[in-house]
Amino acid sequence: MSWDDIFLSTSLATYLDKKLLVLLRDGKKLVGVLRSFDQFANVVLENTLERIIVGDLYSDIPLGLYVIRGENVVLIGELDLEREELPDNMVRVSAVEIKRAQKAERDATDLKGSMRKRMEFLDLE
Repeated sequence: MSWDDIFLSTSLATYLDKKLLVLLRDGKKLVGVLRSFDQFANVVLENTLERIIVGDLYSDIPLGLYVIRGENVVLIGELDLEREELPDNMVRVSAVEIKRAQKAERDATDLKGSMRKRMEFLDLE
């Protein structure tokens, strides 16, 4: 194995022109084809979709050509085109429906947090 082989195996170059899933620091999941990258892991994805998942619901929102700053990337992984991307129980919904479900989930989480904060004085432990 040459140094070039070692370098390419640890580089994003092996993923060029392949369909990837990119997980961002803010929790967003992007799916697209890697077209370019640089030494800072800034990446350019083509035909990018933002995949939003709430429970058993999901929606793919088209974003087109997308530039991602490297410091926001948590994980990059190649998608296997031979396999189904999502389990059978997942239901595809419109962008409007998934945004509504996302807001309801966020509101429920906020309510749970505020209830917990109000009950701290009980010190149940």
